[in-house]
Amino acid sequence: MSETKPNEALEKARARIRASGLRATQPRMLAYALLLEVGGHRSVDELVGLLAGRGESVSRMSAYNVVADLTRAGLLMCAEVGPGRALYEASEEWHHHFVCRRCYRVVDVRCITGSKPCIEPPDDLPGTADEAQVTFRGICDDCAASVSQDS
Repeated sequence: MSETKPNEALEKARARIRASGLRATQPRMLAYALLLEVGGHRSVDELVGLLAGRGESVSRMSAYNVVADLTRAGLLMCAEVGPGRALYEASEEWHHHFVCRRCYRVVDVRCITGSKPCIEPPDDLPGTADEAQVTFRGICDDCAASVSQDS
């Protein structure tokens, strides 16, 4: 994702939040604008810390409520990367993730269909699926190269 300037990100956040049907509250705009601006996959703790570094005070509980609201509205995506903290990102298109087992880097992977659910659910699914995430795990090229150089 390309980085966006802070004021541009705030205006984009306000417009997208309103277009999603949510109220453009200060915590929602600050959190979403920050994710638009810095990109990547961020935990709620990282989000709160980055906001605090900019002089913006948003409590952890408020930040959890904000990411839940924005995720339900389709403005954020929760990266299902395994046990531990949830990671959130501002994304305009459905995609999957690759997680390196050595450095734990999370990389976006293009979804072949580009929409969800992109996998046909089994017939015995106990409900209706509207989403499926694929997480690829392995060793990234950088880690693989450093292992081969060490040998």
